[in-house]
Amino acid sequence: MFWKIIAIVALAWVALALIGALIKGLFPILVISAIAFGGYLLYKAVSGSKQHDLTRL
Repeated sequence: MFWKIIAIVALAWVALALIGALIKGLFPILVISAIAFGGYLLYKAVSGSKQHDLTRL
């Protein structure tokens, strides 16, 4: 029983380490894409476009 608990804790630790590394690596891409999308929406709002449907990017 003790070794099962140790194995579960070790697997959880490895999984959290992998998820943390993915989040750390992908976070800058997420920020850049959010800024670009916000800039696009701001441009469309300021330019006076009659088309406001977000599904037609």
